[in-house]
Amino acid sequence: MVQAKFVEGNLFRHVAVMSLTSSVGLMAIFVVDLINMVYISWLQDEVKTAAIGYAGAVLFFTTAFGIGLSVGVSALVARAIGGRDMALARERATEGLLLGALFGVLFAAVVWLLLPGIVNLLGAEGRTAEETLWYLRLVTPSQPLLMIGMIGGGILRSHGDARRAMMVTVWGAIALAVLDPVLILWADLGLTGAALAGWGSRAVIAGMALWPIWRHRGGFVPVSGRSLRAGVAPLFAISGAAILTQLATPVGQAVITRMVAGYGEAAVAGMAIAGRLTPVAFGMIFALSGAIGPIIGQNMGAGRMDRVRRGFWDAILFAGLVILAMSALLFLCRGLIADLFHAQGLTRDLVYLFCGPLSLLFFFNALIFVANALCNNLGAAFQSTLVNWGRHTLGTVPFALWMAMYWGPQGVLIGQAVGGIVFGILAVFLALRVIDRRAATF
Repeated sequence: MVQAKFVEGNLFRHVAVMSLTSSVGLMAIFVVDLINMVYISWLQDEVKTAAIGYAGAVLFFTTAFGIGLSVGVSALVARAIGGRDMALARERATEGLLLGALFGVLFAAVVWLLLPGIVNLLGAEGRTAEETLWYLRLVTPSQPLLMIGMIGGGILRSHGDARRAMMVTVWGAIALAVLDPVLILWADLGLTGAALAGWGSRAVIAGMALWPIWRHRGGFVPVSGRSLRAGVAPLFAISGAAILTQLATPVGQAVITRMVAGYGEAAVAGMAIAGRLTPVAFGMIFALSGAIGPIIGQNMGAGRMDRVRRGFWDAILFAGLVILAMSALLFLCRGLIADLFHAQGLTRDLVYLFCGPLSLLFFFNALIFVANALCNNLGAAFQSTLVNWGRHTLGTVPFALWMAMYWGPQGVLIGQAVGGIVFGILAVFLALRVIDRRAATF
């Protein structure tokens, strides 16, 4: 008998354990980018640091695509487990990984072909544009490996196997921590070394995701072309909207990057450092949206909508406590963080701005994350898509443009953060309506 682990027990504890353990793995993905940024900044070349910033905005697109696919696969697997159908869970996992790999390659190929135009749209010029394009052409083809790892981690979390899901990307970060100083500094390969290290890290992530599924979670089942085609519909019923939802964030970040680019490489470097610090500092919040998916999915599969509602509020409480604690830590360590990246002048000012009031406002982004995760798992994925796109368009561009008129690049980042307040509150209101509608069907 398959155990639906999250249908019983303390929900806040389930939320905390799943978020804490999966955050270690998720943070490892973002630590990969942070480590790259640290070693590149040690070259003390503002152009290369800015190039990593521009590249991050582009790679975010392919990463977001992978997150969207993992949301769909993990939701389908969790529902099967909640319904005590292990054979269906294995089938969903196999189909999800194969389809994820296929669509991941296609998506990365499209991005690779469009790279010159994308870099130009972001506002990179001269040597900065050349360095950005070179790095992206090397590293973008490795992104499907990261997608496989993310989907595999989602499958493991659907089984409640938080520890093995965590270790998927932990090993990837360890690989990068070893390769980065060797290739970037010792071999003096600069951005080329960073790209090669990224390839190695992503290969480790993919391998460490597939091994425990095969060894400990029932493995995979044979699939045919017909079953794969049949698997597209249920997967994209969730992942289609989830991908659109996830892509809103890199689109918004690309707009902000373009705005900041007008203030020079120092401003882009400061924004890039803040952008790399955000998912590392708030990894538990990013993980929360994926971690509560199996909890919501299993309880919905068991018809326990009372626990779905309680889990939603517990997730918001957990997010608030995490953000308060991490914002205090960032503020206390802001000088050390700026020194780590050799940040000076405007770059240092932007790092200090992030490590204070802006980090506290991340709570409203957390509200959107939690609400979107709930909607994705309750069959209202399109709603989360609308909320996310609204946040990263209407909730970003007007505020950033307005505040930039008074405070320059600092105003761009302030406007981006302030715009999230309205949409965070709206997301919670709409999510509660989804719970009420779903509960009425039982």
